[in-house]
This record gives sequence, structure tokens and C-alpha cells, in this order.
Amino acid sequence: MTDKLEKIVSLCKRRGFIFPGSEIYGGLRGTWDYGPLGSELKFNLKQAWWDSVVRTNDNIFGVQAAILMNPKVWEASGHTETFNDPLIECKICHERIRADQEGEIKYHEEWHKSKKEKVDWTEPKKFNLLVEARLGVVEGEKSLAYLRGEITQGVHVNFKNVVDSVHPKIPFGIAQIGKAFRNEITPGNFTYRSREFEQMELQWYIKPSQEEWERWFNFWKEQRMQWYLSLGMNKDKIKFRQQTSEELAHYAREAWDIEYETPFGWQECEGIHDRSDWDLSRHGKFSGQDLSFFDHETNERFVPWVIETSGGVDRALLFFLLDAYEEDDKRVVLKLHPKLAPYKAAVFPLVANKPELVVKAREVYQSLVASRYSLGPIAWDDRGNIGKRYYSQDEIGTPCCITVDYQTLEDNTVTIRDRDTMKQERVAVSEISDTIQKKL
Repeated sequence: MTDKLEKIVSLCKRRGFIFPGSEIYGGLRGTWDYGPLGSELKFNLKQAWWDSVVRTNDNIFGVQAAILMNPKVWEASGHTETFNDPLIECKICHERIRADQEGEIKYHEEWHKSKKEKVDWTEPKKFNLLVEARLGVVEGEKSLAYLRGEITQGVHVNFKNVVDSVHPKIPFGIAQIGKAFRNEITPGNFTYRSREFEQMELQWYIKPSQEEWERWFNFWKEQRMQWYLSLGMNKDKIKFRQQTSEELAHYAREAWDIEYETPFGWQECEGIHDRSDWDLSRHGKFSGQDLSFFDHETNERFVPWVIETSGGVDRALLFFLLDAYEEDDKRVVLKLHPKLAPYKAAVFPLVANKPELVVKAREVYQSLVASRYSLGPIAWDDRGNIGKRYYSQDEIGTPCCITVDYQTLEDNTVTIRDRDTMKQERVAVSEISDTIQKKL
């Protein structure tokens, strides 16, 4: 694990962002629990995506499909047959690794080399990533089901329901955020590759024509890149990469990845995929239902093509943390975009053992908490000296720190300190909310 990633892992554990799953029982590899600050950050990230994709577009509709679905869904989608990774096993220590992960293979071989051992690998075998579940009340008579390996199919099996209930005009989209599960061979690099994770996806339905495809595929590529940049991601550390024909999933005709430069290399953050009519045609065939679309404006009936944007919530969160992390001689600071920051501001009394300052600071804090629906969560902090409190809030990404001091008792003003510049300004108590709102 790289030095910067180790620092992020340590920070996340120490400050309550992310904990190892089931830690008191020794953990379960590839699972992670989100703590108080991590839950807020994750909620803010999903909210920013939902606002950008669903709430600002009157032709995109949200759904929340069930995690458990009829097993025929996965047969129709091709996952029971083709949702595989190549698996190899070290004949010395029996460690299992994906055969397409060259970095992990090299690391493993170097480790054995340091022990004067030469690695001998088995031939690659196909390993299905779907996580099986058993449903039923009588032991031995339970039926096979799967925890969904992606959230996509929950949208496509509800295509007809959405069309019949909201009567959209084409092109239109169906969006979803939800959990998915994969029996990853080698989960690793913190939350980057996990066995349980969240996705945020848009399925964009268009008329089946090359002209429409080119227009909308390029449109959504640009939109998705701009979303990451709008939340402060460094433009020099994010790029597009087209997948090779060998990399393409079974459903894809073309795919582009948005990649971020992590300490462990350029890694996929989101994919923009041309799924053509694969999903609707297959589900129509396997279910016997008509999943075509009738365009009342042109009197045409057709099976739409689909352009998909598929991003990982956990991966994006990790990349935003890596991108925001900075340190100097005195402090560690997470320069998170204010929309993502777990707390939008923190309120302090200058001296924690002076009752008159604490009472006034509490008064200011309560007034801001009452405005939390417009500002967001506000923190109260009276631990240690004022300098340590500033640095503590910097470390978790709080954009503004508000200090109540002796001058506050005289003229009802406070200082507001900026996280990134550390500059302070004097503001009337009555103007705090508006000042913070402008900064956010």
C-alpha cells in the first residue's frame, strides 16, 4: 500500500470516516463500514449526483429496485454465463489472484523472490462473480437467488413500468443509486475493490440511430467528466480512456472510462457504455413481455438503444479523499468541495472553561443548527486549545470555523476562519448564516 493511501486509511479510521467491516471479529475482507463522518460524506456525494442527474432534468426519472430479483433476470442479462474473471492460484502459498491484474501478480512474485522462491501459477480458470443466496423457509428446499452483481438490470426490468406510469418522451433516462455485490477474487486498495459497494447509474434511452447515438454518447461523456470537475477534482489527475475490444463487457459495443490517477495507478472511476438494445431485447425475449417503445410523435415502435453512465460511489469517495488530502509542516487538511464536506462549519468558544463564552457560543451554534436545512450539518467543538480545534476541523474538511471570543460579548461579532487560506474575517452574528452560505 502506498504512503498516501496509508495516510488516508489511517485518517479515515481515526476520524470516523471508514472502518474495516466486522472489525471486532477480525473483519471480513472486502467489506467496509462508514462511520459518522463517512456517512455524511457519502450522503453528500450521492445527493450531489442525484441533484445533477435527476432533479435538474425533467426527462430523467429515479427508481430504487430490489437487491434480490428473479434468477431469470441474471440469465437474460448474460451474467450467469459471462460475468467471470480469470483466476490463477499460486502453487506455493495458494494465494488466488485475478489473472488480468499484472501489478498484483508482480507484487506477489517479488514477495516470493525475496524468500528465494520461484512462483508457479495454475492455468487461468473462469470464476463467476455473482454472490449466491438461498431463499425459502424449509432447509434443503431453498431456491437459488443472487445478490445483484450490478444495479443496471433493476432499471431495465422496470422499463415498461416507468413508461406506462410517467409517459416519457424519448430520449429519456432512468437513474438509480444502490448496492451491488461481487465475489471479488482479490479485493484491495482500501475501498477501491470491495465485495459490497454502491453504484450510481443512468440508463439513457434513445432512438436506434447512429446519429442519435453519437450525439448523446458524446453529450453524456462530457457531462459526467464535468460533474467530477465541478466538485473540485484536479483536472490534471482525471482523464478519459477508451476500452479495448478485449476489455469490453458482453453487453457493450463501445465503452469509455473516466480514470483518476491514484497512488496505485490510473483507475476507473466511472464508465460510459454503449449497451445498444442488448438489455431490453434480452429481457423481452426471456420474459415474453413487449419492451418496445411507441413514439406518439412519429408513430414509430422500436426497441430503444441505451447509453449508460455507471459510477462507483465508494470509488468516487475514495478518489475525492485522495484528491483533497494535503499536508504541510503544521497540519493535515482535506480540501473537500463544500458540497461534499461532512460539516459545513464548526463553532467554538475561544476558551472552553469560560462560562460566558460557552453560553454565547452555544447560542450561536443553536441558531446555525436551526438553519441546517439551508446550510447543512454544523459541528460544536470545545476540546483542547483553539489552534488544535482549527487543525482538527481542517483534517476532516470543515470549510469554516466560527470563534466566539471576548469581543463577541462586547459587539456581537465573531471571527470566521477559512479552511484553505486560514484567513479570518470579523462578521456580525446576524450575518453568519449569509456569510457561510456565500462561502459554500
